[in-house]
Amino acid sequence: MKIAVTGSIAEDHLMVYPGRFSEQFLAGSLDKVSLSFLVDELEIRPGGVAANIAHGLGLLGLRPYLVGAVGEGFERYRARLERRGVDTASVRVSERLHTARFVCTTDADHNQIGSFYAGAMSEARHIDLRPLRARAGGLDLVVVSPDDPEAMVLHTRQCVELGVPFVADPSQQLARLDRDQARALLTGPELLFTNEYESVLVQERTGWTEQQILGRVGSWVVTRGAEGAVVQRAGRRTVTVKSVPPAGPAEPTGAGDAFRVGFLAATAWGLGHRRAAQLGSAVATTVLESTGSQPPSLSGHSLLARVRDAYGVSAAEELAGHLTAAPGAGGRS
Repeated sequence: MKIAVTGSIAEDHLMVYPGRFSEQFLAGSLDKVSLSFLVDELEIRPGGVAANIAHGLGLLGLRPYLVGAVGEGFERYRARLERRGVDTASVRVSERLHTARFVCTTDADHNQIGSFYAGAMSEARHIDLRPLRARAGGLDLVVVSPDDPEAMVLHTRQCVELGVPFVADPSQQLARLDRDQARALLTGPELLFTNEYESVLVQERTGWTEQQILGRVGSWVVTRGAEGAVVQRAGRRTVTVKSVPPAGPAEPTGAGDAFRVGFLAATAWGLGHRRAAQLGSAVATTVLESTGSQPPSLSGHSLLARVRDAYGVSAAEELAGHLTAAPGAGGRS
């Protein structure tokens, strides 16, 4: 399956605060917040939603096309992605803006406070999907993930015009979208991805009820953190999948992107929503246990063991032929 992933490509600055944010906020003074958190750890990692998803798909052997905009100095990051099998020829390099940057602090309860600098991402609105479609000899699926809002609307409209199936994954950009933009992203996607909070926010932004949204999308996948995930489809029984518990300390950055990697990979392999959500949960937990959102490898044997322990032998057997052939177990950096 030929999958293009559009969206942010960024650098992540990830910090760990050993205390709790909630203990630092004073009741009655939330309108005058001035806080500084002394952190214990700092990790600078490659990130961005589209790059995270493309990187993971590459580790699982899907060879995706990455579409987004970056600043100067992208060559090392480009080489790293291409070693994973990601096609980066459609990445636009800005001549004046820096690559997007995510700065995030996580506390002892896994709460996060983050800021995102868009930078060169704003130029993604100038990327046309038609040359990529011609170069690839057709596209089977386009993932429209968080990006410059105009770029998200453009790429959605181009998919509709070209008759290319697409995935709507607005995530954290929902807060920035106006009603027309939010509605434009839901023009018949095969899949809609949100977390629980975003599932409410997308209704507020579009002005549509849950049932109205379900009538406009193929399937709606809602991730619920430790509670797992649900897949809803109009007129069908809801699929509910529990999460895979982490074996050690968890760092939540990139877990949602990792879930999408597993779900999309299983979908590309022709498996159903239940297996897709189960693999998504296994990949998400693997990323939870590492620092950063792009692990150097995704061992097929390790993922199968997680699936078997959480969901049983039949689930593992159905995924085995695909995961054991995945090229991402080599641990390349």
